[in-house]
Amino acid sequence: MRIALGLEYDGAGFLGWQSQPCGNTVQDVLEAALARIAGGPLRVVCAGRTDAGVHALAQVVHFDAALERPITAWVRGTNTFLPAALVVRWAAPVANDFHARFAARARAYRYVLLNRPERPGVLAGKVGWCHRPLDVAAMQAAAACLVGEHDFSAFRASGCQAKSPVKTLYRFDIAREGDLILFDCCANAFLHHMVRNLVGALVYVGMGRRSPQWLGDLLATGDRRLGAPTYAPDGLYLAGVDYGDAWGLPRQGRIMAHLPLPIC
Repeated sequence: MRIALGLEYDGAGFLGWQSQPCGNTVQDVLEAALARIAGGPLRVVCAGRTDAGVHALAQVVHFDAALERPITAWVRGTNTFLPAALVVRWAAPVANDFHARFAARARAYRYVLLNRPERPGVLAGKVGWCHRPLDVAAMQAAAACLVGEHDFSAFRASGCQAKSPVKTLYRFDIAREGDLILFDCCANAFLHHMVRNLVGALVYVGMGRRSPQWLGDLLATGDRRLGAPTYAPDGLYLAGVDYGDAWGLPRQGRIMAHLPLPIC
């Protein structure tokens, strides 16, 4: 039977999502724990692979189990064998044609940036940091050009394996809450490092190193070499994955309420 899981994890101690020979990835640790419940090895497929240091509030995965187990076993049982930084939030049986990656209609990411002169202390590893004052209004004006369907090659990592650089960005909101600046974006899919590269470019605008119009010009060039450095992974969170209502997944498996989609 096919099972979907909702995950939450602190990515600081993992070498990203995808399995590696060292075994210190979210996928490796999760599969080892699930094997204890399933009675044998299995493979999981995720909605979106996260890099080393990137966190998830609502990652979704699926796997095929040869033996039937109570749903509670996939949650409480699996959590017994997981480290504190990784937890299964929910489990649900799904149809055999459900696919955590290909069935997703959209994904949402949040980047949390600490904007103050002093580096983070309690929030170290959980936020990005910029010590210079940032103009949020200028960044908001710059981000407006990103919404819609575009070729995002100018914000694509050199090792990106996506078949096409054309993605549809449904929204990109920027707001300040005290010393924190929140970047919330939602798209049908994202390129490798796309969000972190966008944040890096927007920080350039916020510092006054570039004008808001520059971001649109950069987007049009399709040239990653002309952009800003990739921002740190610490502040990036996979905030939700949208599958619509057809699959009957728990609410935690869909876009969070504060990130509504036009298609929902």
